[in-house]
Amino acid sequence: MAELDLFVRIWCFTGFLLCHAQEECGMPPMQDRIVGGVDANDGAWPWQVDIQTSAGHVCGGSIIHSEWVLSAAHCFPNPFDLSGYTLYLGRLKLNGWNPNQVTRQVKKVIIPTGYTDAQTGKDLALLLLSSPVPWSMHIHPICLPDAGTDFPSTLSCYVTGWGNIRDGVSLFGVGVLQQVQLPIISTASCQAMYSLSPTERVDILSDMICAGYQDGGKDSCQGDSGGPLVCAMQNGTWVQAGVVSFGLGCAAANQPGIYAKVSTFSSFIRSNIQDIQLYSQGGHTSACGVAVLTCYMASNLMDHLFI
Repeated sequence: MAELDLFVRIWCFTGFLLCHAQEECGMPPMQDRIVGGVDANDGAWPWQVDIQTSAGHVCGGSIIHSEWVLSAAHCFPNPFDLSGYTLYLGRLKLNGWNPNQVTRQVKKVIIPTGYTDAQTGKDLALLLLSSPVPWSMHIHPICLPDAGTDFPSTLSCYVTGWGNIRDGVSLFGVGVLQQVQLPIISTASCQAMYSLSPTERVDILSDMICAGYQDGGKDSCQGDSGGPLVCAMQNGTWVQAGVVSFGLGCAAANQPGIYAKVSTFSSFIRSNIQDIQLYSQGGHTSACGVAVLTCYMASNLMDHLFI
């Protein structure tokens, strides 16, 4: 019995060290950010990814795992031809010097079965990196929500990217990563706004979520596609509510941004990334938390056996 007790205690100690060597998603090491501003601070959004081809910046993405990035399906019109894509992680400036960035190629793109275009839903893509990325102060994963995680209307969130600053107007200068604060809009309100459009019918489907203002003025735009819409939960964890998908123009009245609703893809994400941990509404359940609880119970059992 003494040998078993010693094994349990060594296993617990080893597990403790391994857990604390891991990084928790959604908890950026550098918390500073510009509230209500335009330029993002270096390291404020460490999950942001710049997706480029030979033509330059095409889309955004978010780091969700050391080997995986989340983006939009419409960013990859030919998911079987990935030779021209390069991903930049830890980047702040689109055109300037980025001492903290690393680059990766895309090994594989996985898109939900049945995807055809953004307006018919399923506009989500999982990108397998050519090799794992190391965590740092500037490279850190965002948490993804489990099914049922609620992002209520009026919840204030952020969208980030290097897309156009106005419809048809590219980001200028060194191209610092942009951030904008937007409230979540309920599906019913979003549908009612788009129903006022005289030019094009837009249906807000169950796998979509809206964010923005009825009066317009602030929005994601062309080039922001695939990037993250993230929200701070009550416990301070940042969770990705949406993936920039589409809209009619940029920042127009009654036409808020439409995002792929990440929580509706939880089964799809789990089936392709077996070891990913998703954020649940009741708390952020992690592998470390389960390991600590198991260790505690095992230790108590050993103590009772030795009484």
